[in-house]
This record gives sequence, structure tokens and C-alpha cells, in this order.
Amino acid sequence: MLAAAASAAVLGIDALDIVVEVHVANGLPQWTLVGLAATAVKESRDRVGAALANSGFVIPPRRITVNLQPADTPKTGTAFDLPIALALLAASGQLPLNALQGVCAIGELGLDGQLRAVRGVLAVARHVAATSDALLIVPPDNLEEALCVPLSRATAPRTLGELVAALRGGLLRAETRRRSEAPLVLDTPELGDVVGQEMAVRALEIAAAGSHNLLLHGPPGAGKTMLARRLPGILPPLDDEEALEVLAIHSVAGLLTTSGAPFASRPHRPFRAPHHSISTAGLVGGGSWPRPGEVSLAHRGVLFLDELSLFPRSTLEALRQPLEDGVVVIARALGAIRFPSRFSLIAASNPCPCGYAGSDDRHCRCTVAELERHRARLSGPLADRIDLHVPVQRVPPEQLASHNSADRSVVVRDRVIRARDRQRARYTHTDAGASHALQVGITNASAPLRLVAPTARLDGDARALLVRAADRLRLSARAYHRVLRVARTIADLDDLDAVTRTHVGEALRYRPVVPDIELTPAN
Repeated sequence: MLAAAASAAVLGIDALDIVVEVHVANGLPQWTLVGLAATAVKESRDRVGAALANSGFVIPPRRITVNLQPADTPKTGTAFDLPIALALLAASGQLPLNALQGVCAIGELGLDGQLRAVRGVLAVARHVAATSDALLIVPPDNLEEALCVPLSRATAPRTLGELVAALRGGLLRAETRRRSEAPLVLDTPELGDVVGQEMAVRALEIAAAGSHNLLLHGPPGAGKTMLARRLPGILPPLDDEEALEVLAIHSVAGLLTTSGAPFASRPHRPFRAPHHSISTAGLVGGGSWPRPGEVSLAHRGVLFLDELSLFPRSTLEALRQPLEDGVVVIARALGAIRFPSRFSLIAASNPCPCGYAGSDDRHCRCTVAELERHRARLSGPLADRIDLHVPVQRVPPEQLASHNSADRSVVVRDRVIRARDRQRARYTHTDAGASHALQVGITNASAPLRLVAPTARLDGDARALLVRAADRLRLSARAYHRVLRVARTIADLDDLDAVTRTHVGEALRYRPVVPDIELTPAN
């Protein structure tokens, strides 16, 4: 007898339909699984067999063939345990064939028949809700994750026996959508604790408002890491679409069920801070079956690279495509996987190996060769993709004692939210025909150039200053437009529609090398 159960597989952060076909035929007892199954899928034979036996079902002593359709698509993970078990029960006559109509099942089976959590449930729930009205069967630990998707219909039996009893009696019902009882409290350091460092604090606000990339460089102990770790406290909250994107990536990475933190349907913006010993695959993603790396786990948030000069140059160079395109494409022999990676890069670095090159009160002990090797870690093309280069010097003790603190995080956060609202309204109004995916979370840093240039609204003096500075500084086309984007963000923080000479002048001060350029238009 032949039976089939609907399931789904995850590719990147998307999903595709998989049909699990089981054929039970006469012959010597044998179990064959086909359809480009990875090792974890092939091992389902032992898990499913033990789960069926311990749940009181009979494994027919006949020839069993399991086909995962489409057969030319690679499958991995343990989520096919449950649909294989259901299809086998239907093919052996222990479950009515029509009981599996209108349901889609994913889940790992324990040897005792318990349903255990799997990766990527949110991606599957988004796919099922968008393409059908099927009832999604998931493990209990994945239920909240599945129900945070609008229009999703899901249920979560605890055991295989409980599920089969509900299917036999037609008692399977969708759970209602749940909301987190209370938002998770964001426990981040307070920006108001910062004393001095006015230029760096201002740069943090600009980076948060426009999702710009920022490099803080200065001697040890000047406050680079301290400043960067205060950035999450001034970032705006995620909207519904952004939250689903973030949750989908973390679901595929297995972080929603293994982090130990309570599930929140509206998480905070990610803040990822990998150690400098991370591999290239760990940073941008990879593996024999690609998994998201840190750049994707930081999607819609911040990737903080402390001690930038200690990262291998080859690892840093892998950031160039994600910074430019907002997506990582990992190609393997069996296909290419895409992971979104629209993040803001915040980096901190010492100016030299000893840390005191250019310092006002300490002498640098590094040789010329050491300085060259140190500076070569950050290539020109990568430095060109960083919008804000900010020197951070030691704060004098008398200023530390004055307690002249910066604005509190909540005050700066309100300004950042207003600036982002202006950007979203401007770009969605200008390009109303753009795809919905393009409009999600759009900022000055991520907006297409065809939208930024006409909406920047530079006045005559600002345009003349930008052209003259680009000529004197030999700015590349990329750097020119990045200065324009930063100036547009500064104007948004000032609640102004037009970009003035003052905004362009401030944006130019954040370039790596800025000579003494007069801020008045040429005659």
C-alpha cells in the first residue's frame, strides 16, 4: 500500500514543499530511504522504528520504501521523522489515508515517541501560511515560533500516540495565535554614562539613525568598546516584518529553542560580537550544508567587531559583498543558498600594535614594518565601505571628574526613531511601486542610489562643497555617495527636508582623511 504525508524543507531562510511517500510491499523485511537524504535523515529509520514500537504501533515486517519528493532536492535535518512515521502508519493500515489530508508535519521523534524541537519552523510556517491553508503539526517547543506568523494555523501534540489518536478521531484543532505576555527588557549600558567623546557619541547617533557603518579607532582604554556596546540602547524597535526576518534566521540557526531565553514574537535588534578568532565560514556562513553566519544573525541589527586589526585579512575581506549587497550567497555543488545580511558594521581598532600611534601622551614603539602590517589588515575597498571613521582619544581626568555626561539613551533613541520614520516615509512615497521586500526596514544606508540621489535635496552651497571635497580628497564614486547618505541622515536628525552645507561638512569630517576644507562655497 502507498501513502503520502506533506512536509517541508528549509533552504536558507525559505522553505519548499516536500512529499514523504511510503510504500509497503510484500518481500523480505527491508527499509529503503531515497531522495538525496543526508545522514541525519537516513538515521530516521532507527528513531521512527523505536518511536512506533514504544507508542504501541506495529512495524510491518515487509519491504518498506520511503521516498522524499522531489527526489533531486537535498534534504537534511531530523524534521522528517514525524511525516515518515505518519505516512508509514497510513501505508500499513494503522491510520486512515484521508487523515493526512490538509496537514503538514515536521518534527523529530524521540525513541519514546515524544516530539522534539527542530530548526527552521518559522520559515516553514511562513511558507505554509503563504501557499496553503494546511494545518501545521510541530513539536510543542516550536509552537510559539510557528504561531507568530500571521495567518498561521498550527498545533503541537506532545507525543506520536496523542497525534495519531487525534487524527483518527478528527479531533486535531489549530491553536490560537499567541503573543508574548510582556516584552523582554533590553538590559544595555546607558549612553548617558559616557563622559566626553562628543564626536564619537554623535557618530553613534548617526550610525543608528541611518544604519551606517562605523569605525572607532584610538589608543587602548579610550572607550571604543564601551561606546559600541551602548549602541543597542538607541536603536529603534523592529517592526513586524523585520521581526519575522530576524526570527526566521535565528530559527534556521537553532537559536530560538536552544538559547534558553523566553520566546518573544517581537525581539530586540540583534547585536552580535564575535571573537577575532572566528573563521570565515563562521562569520559569513558556510558548511557542507550552509548555515547562517554572524553577518546573517546580525540582520537588521549590529555586527560589532572588536579589535578589528586582529581579525585575519581574508576573513575581513569576506565582508565586502554582505556590506554592499545586504545578502550572502553561499554556493555549493548542489546549489546556492541565500541568507539576508542587512546589518550595520561597528568596528573598533587600535591605531597600531602597541596602540599609541598618534597619541598625545604616549610614544609609539612600533616599527615601520609593524605599522604597515597593522594597517594592511583593513584594505582600501573595505575601508571605503565604512561611512564613519571616528578617532577616540583618552578623556582627560579633569573632564572625567566633571561628570558632564552625554544625553541619555532614551532621548537619543527618540531622535533616531523620528529620523528613521522620515526615511521610511520618504522612500516608500518616492518608489511606491517597489517590492514590499525592498521597503522593509529601508534606511539611508540601504536605500537604492536611484532613490537617494533625487531625494537628498542638496542646496547649492551643499552641492558645491561636496563636489569640491570629492575632487580634493579623490573620493571614489562609492565614497561620494556614502558621504551623501550620511549627510542625508544628519539632515533627518535635524528634521529638515533639505541637506545644507553644514550637513555635508559634518559628513566629510567622518571620512578617513579630511584636509582643511573651507565650508564656504567657491566664488
